[in-house]
Amino acid sequence: MSTDTAKAQETKTKLLEGALRTLTERGIAKTSARTVASTAGVNQALVFYHFGSVDELLAAACRYGAEKAVAKYRDRLASVDSLSELLAVGREIHERERDEGHVALLGQLLAGAPTHPSLGPATAAGLRLWTSEIEQVLDRVLVATPLAGCTDPAGLARAVAASFVGIELYEGVDEAGAHAALDALEQLGALVAALESLGPVAQRAVRHQLRRVRR
Repeated sequence: MSTDTAKAQETKTKLLEGALRTLTERGIAKTSARTVASTAGVNQALVFYHFGSVDELLAAACRYGAEKAVAKYRDRLASVDSLSELLAVGREIHERERDEGHVALLGQLLAGAPTHPSLGPATAAGLRLWTSEIEQVLDRVLVATPLAGCTDPAGLARAVAASFVGIELYEGVDEAGAHAALDALEQLGALVAALESLGPVAQRAVRHQLRRVRR
């Protein structure tokens, strides 16, 4: 990589990080080429040189942030070996992301989607990165449970992701309610753990009953 290319990439990364920080700290309404450039410590003209518009920068920043976040937890998710553990890991991730300000960032991205045309698809693409990782875990862990063949891993992955997204947004207005929702998910995890501990005969009976209900 040439010096000029490396410098250009460094500037783009500064702008992406600056956009995410500006969204988190100032909100979508106060995010502009000027405020992002100021946060990034670069010339405002570089926003348009590298991304063409503020909207395209925000969309790129959304994808960049999601890719970084998913990569950070990929190994942890890969080590999950039960559905109950997945729910516990989900709570760990939620709490860490909240403490790092990413809950506020997600809220700003969703709030900005109606007025920033490229932000909606970029936010959706970022969420799909999460659901893809969760679906891979579900494909692996459901096989050994009575839920195998009775659930749709793709749909369940989206339900899990949607639950945590909703809780993150809910937490901003009702922290106690959000914690109660997380506790309820943990109780669901305990129920699943109980199912996972059943012997082969009991698991077959549960699986048979679940399939009858699905019909």
